[in-house]
Amino acid sequence: MPIGREAAAPARDAPGPSFREAAGVWAKIGLLSFGGPAGQIAMMHRVLVEEKRWIGEVRFLHALNYCMLLPGPEATQLATYVGWLLHRTSGGLVAGTLFVLPGFATVLALSILYAAFHSVHWVDALFFGLKPAVLAVVVEAVLRIGRRALRSRIRIAIAAAAFVAIFALDVPFPAIIASAALLGSLGTRLAPDVFRVGTAGADEPTPVDAAFDRERVRPSAGRALRVAALWGALWFAPVAAIAAALGRSSIFFAIAVLFSKAAVVTFGGAYAVLAYIAQQAVQGHGWLSPAEMLDGLGLAETTPGPLILVTNFVGFLAAYRHASGLDPLAAGVLGAALTCWVTFVPCFLWIFLGAPYIESLRGILWLDGALSAITAAVVGVVLNLAVWFALHTVFHEVATLHAGPLQWLAPAWRSVDAASLAIAAAALLAMLRFGVGMLPTLAASAAAGAVYRLAAGA
Repeated sequence: MPIGREAAAPARDAPGPSFREAAGVWAKIGLLSFGGPAGQIAMMHRVLVEEKRWIGEVRFLHALNYCMLLPGPEATQLATYVGWLLHRTSGGLVAGTLFVLPGFATVLALSILYAAFHSVHWVDALFFGLKPAVLAVVVEAVLRIGRRALRSRIRIAIAAAAFVAIFALDVPFPAIIASAALLGSLGTRLAPDVFRVGTAGADEPTPVDAAFDRERVRPSAGRALRVAALWGALWFAPVAAIAAALGRSSIFFAIAVLFSKAAVVTFGGAYAVLAYIAQQAVQGHGWLSPAEMLDGLGLAETTPGPLILVTNFVGFLAAYRHASGLDPLAAGVLGAALTCWVTFVPCFLWIFLGAPYIESLRGILWLDGALSAITAAVVGVVLNLAVWFALHTVFHEVATLHAGPLQWLAPAWRSVDAASLAIAAAALLAMLRFGVGMLPTLAASAAAGAVYRLAAGA
């Protein structure tokens, strides 16, 4: 993907991962990235910051802040960003693609089986033990990131306010982030002793720093135009080809338009995308029922890869049921592939276009103050995701309660899943108390869940 000097990985004249080594790690992350955005961010933090030490804590949070501001799936964009930092465009392409590809293949295979047999009970049995184990990974990540990001009372207050705003007041995610940024920027100028950026520049040198310093990408209008033209063409070329070949009334054109629109308007991460897609696909187009949408969400939650891969399930069923003279299976596969393309190609556009600007702004005091406040708010948002995931893992029934302006999730206590609760508690104990690694914890939890399901005759 030749864009100036970014096309090739920089020469390895300093310690750090080779392109091949990095590709192997991205493949591992893609295969094991269970648990939605919170679990995936947790896994990347654990692998990239804690284990490999390829990227420092401050720079990881700096990248995460930017990705949380973008429309679409933030975890995919974060993987692409770090891959770009290490090996420029080729690194970002490999990181983003390998993060998505295993989940896409899995969801596509399960979508085919679902369309044929209309049942996903065996999938639930297969992955029963993984979800509570992923909950332990998410909780550990929230604690670990919180300890590093919330190093002052004001940051703790910002994180708490962000959690209450999104969990209980239903405040839109962009409003939370914008408010935090404004507060951090003004606070750094007006009350620097209170809002001081305690972690700015505190990282030890890492391979990301070495790679970036060797071949620094200078943002410019010319580069921005080239990147936008290239990735805009890649994004819309299939849409234009479908419109020309099959007409604007075809199901494939409708799929391309809907999911392209979702890639632009859905700020707030994967859960915002899901709400938009559920409304449009179920109520607007009638491609599937609410129960089928929940089945698709179950598939995406219990398989690796971004949670937003539920869109592939929607695209597959939509094309499968409106094949317009094509073989239904072939139409479904084409619908899923098209959905994946217009959902994730914009992720590469946002990162390759914006990352040089974000990196060039590191170290500016007022901006560091804004991003530091955003980091604190993101901790509150990730905590909200963790609570959402925990409630839907441990309880069979979770309702949304309203009381005036307040809105929050409340479980039906009688619906507690004792087995899931026990596996989650054991995984938490193993990781937090005894320091057991993530992979052994996931493997043991999956085995325990399978044994339980077999013994229960499920």
